[in-house]
Amino acid sequence: MPPAIVWFRDDLRLADNPALDAAAASGRPIICFYVHDEESARLRPQGGATKWWLRGALADLSEALAAKGGELAILAGAAAAILEQLAADVEAAGVYWNRRYDEAGRAIDTKIEAALTERGIPVESFNANLLHEPWSVLNKADAPFRVFSAYWRAACGQAEPEAPLGVPRKLSFASLPKKLRAKCVSLDGLELLPKRPDWAAGLRETWKPGEKPAHKLLAHFLKTSLADYASLRDRPDRASTSRLSPYLHIGNISPRQIWHAAKQAVVNGTSEASEKDLEKFLTELGWREFSYQLLFYNPGIAQRNIQPSFDRMPWRGDRAALCAWQRGETGYPIVDAGMRQLWTEGWMHNRVRMIVASFLTKHLLIDWREGEAWFWDTLVDADAANNAASWQWVAGSGADAAPYFRIFNPTLQGEKFDPDGVYVKRYVPELAKLPSTLIHKPWKADAKQLAAADLVLGENYPHPIVDHNAARRRALESFKTMGGK
Repeated sequence: MPPAIVWFRDDLRLADNPALDAAAASGRPIICFYVHDEESARLRPQGGATKWWLRGALADLSEALAAKGGELAILAGAAAAILEQLAADVEAAGVYWNRRYDEAGRAIDTKIEAALTERGIPVESFNANLLHEPWSVLNKADAPFRVFSAYWRAACGQAEPEAPLGVPRKLSFASLPKKLRAKCVSLDGLELLPKRPDWAAGLRETWKPGEKPAHKLLAHFLKTSLADYASLRDRPDRASTSRLSPYLHIGNISPRQIWHAAKQAVVNGTSEASEKDLEKFLTELGWREFSYQLLFYNPGIAQRNIQPSFDRMPWRGDRAALCAWQRGETGYPIVDAGMRQLWTEGWMHNRVRMIVASFLTKHLLIDWREGEAWFWDTLVDADAANNAASWQWVAGSGADAAPYFRIFNPTLQGEKFDPDGVYVKRYVPELAKLPSTLIHKPWKADAKQLAAADLVLGENYPHPIVDHNAARRRALESFKTMGGK
C-alpha cells in the first residue's frame, strides 16, 4: 500500500499531533521524517541554544517512534526539493503536516503543496501549535487586532479550544526505501551541538528536552505553583512560573494540552489555584497567541518597526555597552543576574526579560534588534513570534506597546521583585555577602560594607555603566526627536 508521509517541523511530539493523527486514520503505513533546512534562503537560521534543544527533542521523538515500531528519517537541505523528491520516490498517497505561520515557512509550504497537488498527491495541513490561528480572531472590520486586551476578549469569546488528541491508537509504519535511507543523516551529522567552546553545560544541567519531560514539568507546575501564580509570577527569586516556553517553542507540548490540563487541575482539585490564578496563567498563553497574529500580519517583525515612527529613532552604536549588557557586566545587579542566567541556562524569567530589554533600549539607547538577535541565539525558547513581538513591546515600537516614556528603574525593579536579593545572589555571586538593603545598589555601600562583602567596585564588580537619571533624560530627549510626546 502506498505510504502516507508525515513531515515533522515544530511539532516534535506524538500526542496532540493532528498531522500524525490524520495519517494514522488513513490506514496507510506511515513514513515520518524531519528536514533540517538551512538552505532555503529566506528561512532565519536557528540560534545556537535552539539547535541544542532541537538535538534533544529529535532524539526523544526518534525514541518515541521506535517504541511504536517506527523511525524518524532525518534529512538535511532545502525542504521543498527534498519533500517533492521523497514523495515521488515512495509514491506517496498523501502528505501531512502541521501549519507554520512565518512568511518564509508559509511560502515554502505553498510551493510544496502546489507541486505535489500537480502530481496528484494530496496534501493535508492542520493547526497543532495554536489555540486560535491568526486569521480566526479578527476585529469587527475583519482586521487583525493591535491591542492585546481587545484581542484576548475576542478570543475568549469564541468556542473553547478543542480538546487535545491522544497518541494515535494504531500506528503502522512503512519501511524506509534504500534510496531514502541512503540520504538520511544521523543526529550527530546535523552538527547541532556546540564543540569548542562547549558552552552548553548549563543547558544540560537545567533542561531535558522532549515530550515526557514537558508533561512532567507541567504536572509539577500545576500541583505546586499554579496556586498563587497571580501574585508570584513576577518574582524571579521564586519557582513561580511554568518554564514550559522552550517545550512550546519546539512543539514537545501543545497549548491545547496546557490549556485543558490547567483547567482540569483546578476543577478536580489537584491544584489549589484560584480562578484568578488560572486566568492569569491562561492569559500568558494569550500573549503567545497575540504574538503569532502579529507575526502573521507583520512578516518582518524581527527586522522592521511595527510603528514606522520608530524608523527615526536615533539609536546609538555603542559596541562596548552592548558587550557589557551581553556579559552581565552593567553594574546593575538585576540586569546582570538576568543576562548571566540567560547565558548559563538559555532562559530568563519574564519580568527580568522586560527589565533587561528596557535597559538596553532606553538606558543604553541601543536598537532593540540587537537585543532580539542576542536572545534569538541564546534562548532555548527563541520563538519567532514571541521574541520579536516582546522586544518591540518593550522598546515601544510594537503593537500595543509599552509607551516609550515608561522606563524601568532597574534598582527599584530589583527591590520590588527580588526583595531579599535571592535571584541576584544566585547569578551574581560576587555580591552574595552584601546585605539585602544594598544588593540592588552596591554603589551605595560604604567602605566598611564593601570590605565586609569582599567587594571592590571596578575590580570584581563594575560600577554602573550609565547613571539611571541621566540615561532616562537622554532617552526621553531622543524620543522627542522622532516626534514622540
